[in-house]
Amino acid sequence: MSLPDLNLIRVFVLLYETASVTSTAERLNVTQPSISYALARLRQQFDDRLFIRARHGMSPTMTARQLYPPLRDALGQLEATLESMQVFDPASCSQRFRLALTDLGEMALLPAIYQKLQKQAPCIELEVVPLEIDRVEEWLLSSRVNAVICSRPIMTESLEQCVILRDRYVCLGRTELLGPKPISLKKFLAIRHALVASSSGHGLAEDVMRRNGYQRKVSLEVPHFSVLPRLLLASDLLAIVPMQIAKEFIHDCKLDYHELPFSVPEFDVTLYWHAGYSRSPAQRWFCESIMNAIKEI
Repeated sequence: MSLPDLNLIRVFVLLYETASVTSTAERLNVTQPSISYALARLRQQFDDRLFIRARHGMSPTMTARQLYPPLRDALGQLEATLESMQVFDPASCSQRFRLALTDLGEMALLPAIYQKLQKQAPCIELEVVPLEIDRVEEWLLSSRVNAVICSRPIMTESLEQCVILRDRYVCLGRTELLGPKPISLKKFLAIRHALVASSSGHGLAEDVMRRNGYQRKVSLEVPHFSVLPRLLLASDLLAIVPMQIAKEFIHDCKLDYHELPFSVPEFDVTLYWHAGYSRSPAQRWFCESIMNAIKEI
């Protein structure tokens, strides 16, 4: 069996990851009939249907599932090698980069990151992907995103990382509700709380309270931090938030923050990217620009 050409491999990998002919065509900037023609050639090449139309898109066959990991890795290494041979000029780059962020990252870090990128490369496109912490590794390995910023440690050999800032947790609420500093543990536990779901990647303080047997009354659980300012201003609720974002929330409103009445370790906010793409000049520039932007905050 002859080897499929590089464009066919790109189609296969993207079709596997998107499960959509339309999305694959958009990512490759070609027509849908072109993708259908490429899929027909792939099916003939591997003597297998590879993808079957299903309720939620194109479902891979067992053969496709076996082919995907080695073809994905080979494609990534080959593209990085080819790109490393080229001279990269940010000023003329029109590439689209994808960065996965939490809503906290969008509020506290994205303005500085975007400003830095636009200053150096005004023609690039930046797509911000809402972070799903349990899919970070999959997204990076499949090139779904170029980089991820999150506070939950990801221990995978195939990923490179750089700590871009350190932060700590504080409690946030209306100034008159918190009262004079410091807040006592008794008062902290007696006040009702708003909890941001653990899927946000911020569960360290909750883990510490659980280990110490501290029981607080959680009256409201929300999926994102961004809704907290309006909620806290309109209620007698407290919330535990990173210090970086607490400073953003208390600006121009009647909220304040206190140190937590128990010890919680500081945590790292880390930038992650696929180690296999470190040879890519565009990828290196993208990650280094993010690091430099955060240093300047």
